[in-house]
Amino acid sequence: MGKVLELAERLWSGTDTTATLHPFTQLLGLEPIQDGLGFVSSFANVNVLATSEGLVLLDAGSFFLAGSNFSNVREWSRERVHTAVYTHGHVDHAFGLGPFEEEARAQGWDPIRVVAHHAVNQRFDRYALTAGYNEIINRRQFGTAMWPTRYRRPDLTFHDRLELAVGGEAIQLFHDRGETDDHAWAFLPERRVLCTGDLFIWASPNCGNPQKVQRYPLDWARALRRMAELRAVALLPGHGPPILGEDRVHQALSETAELLETLVEQTLGLMNAGKRLDAVIHGVHAPAHLLERPYLRPIYDDPAFVVRNLWRLYGGWWDGNPAHLKPAPEVDVARELAALAGGAERLAERARALLGDGRLQLASHLVEHAALAAPGEEAIRRLRGEIYAARAEEEPSLMAKGIFGAAARGD
Repeated sequence: MGKVLELAERLWSGTDTTATLHPFTQLLGLEPIQDGLGFVSSFANVNVLATSEGLVLLDAGSFFLAGSNFSNVREWSRERVHTAVYTHGHVDHAFGLGPFEEEARAQGWDPIRVVAHHAVNQRFDRYALTAGYNEIINRRQFGTAMWPTRYRRPDLTFHDRLELAVGGEAIQLFHDRGETDDHAWAFLPERRVLCTGDLFIWASPNCGNPQKVQRYPLDWARALRRMAELRAVALLPGHGPPILGEDRVHQALSETAELLETLVEQTLGLMNAGKRLDAVIHGVHAPAHLLERPYLRPIYDDPAFVVRNLWRLYGGWWDGNPAHLKPAPEVDVARELAALAGGAERLAERARALLGDGRLQLASHLVEHAALAAPGEEAIRRLRGEIYAARAEEEPSLMAKGIFGAAARGD
């Protein structure tokens, strides 16, 4: 057993935890999973299937680790890459083909065939329109501002299902909406191996990202249920190590589906009762026993964000508060509240008291009003940084840490 599978066992057993070994940081290189099947542990994983016609890449990896992923694959096999499958068009999964295509041109090999869901092309069109915004998001969330503006589009697309046969290996591709609307997952029926892409990431599902476009929790849960019915013996996820063993794979898929299903059920129950978004956010609770699972900890996304995403999906953008339908500018509201309190400094004083009591949510509201009402006050600016630094320290999810951390720095 190599480093990747040893890590998988430690995480499953609870010897180690994703809180300290984040699935996005496990850059452990390539490890064989079965004869002719390799798993590249990277920021976003790459699966490599050896066939008599050449290699098949199930996900192509990220642009910023393309060189190291290429080296890992080439240490394992020198065969040409015949086909690459994108599970979806995110930059950490569909932007790592560059070195392989350069090699193919240099060697005079046939071009690599890229296969993906048809909506990947629409994603790339949107990326071109929103490149600046995506750079801002990446800076806030990951600390990097790089955003690609050139896209390797697929050569073959499909809608619901596609059967591939490459060099004697059968590959079944299925489309399901989940984290994205262009998501595909793969099943290797003769090997009983699932390649889930980001439908499984060793974390609470990334289904509520506050800075990204619509996600689809119920469709995601249904996809996981379909995968569980296949009785796979290996699950190769988009992030984090493999899960081996039919019972473990079935448990991980079923419990991830269960988490999403309960969030959907609770949210829709409150929406159907006519509750405002505020009441829904604070009234939905993810089951503690599921969040304690080693593969469902909220270390990247947060179930509370999934609730907001469900509201957007089923209820639109208005939160039910009539004052928010056509609101006054935030700065005007802040100035009025500061005037009522006796000045922005009074709001800041109360925010500091709440910080001292550990009531960070309320402290955030007050310090935001104070900072908007008196933008030139250095003491208020510093207090705002203190409060958001405390919030970033307290939060388990990378998304919340990124946003609060950016606020603490004044970004």
